[in-house]
Amino acid sequence: MNTFTTSSSERGAVTAEYAIATVAAAAFAGLLAIVLKSGSVQGLLSGLISSALSVAVQ
Repeated sequence: MNTFTTSSSERGAVTAEYAIATVAAAAFAGLLAIVLKSGSVQGLLSGLISSALSVAVQ
């Protein structure tokens, strides 16, 4: 089994990387929520879903 160990000086760097990745993911989720709430995107998604459902029903 291959194990990976970090020295005590690198543990803070790893934690900082996780923190940066978490903040970036939260920012991306917020941006995605803003984009999906816009009227044009909602209309596009609604049309796409309606089209998919009408094809499935036929």
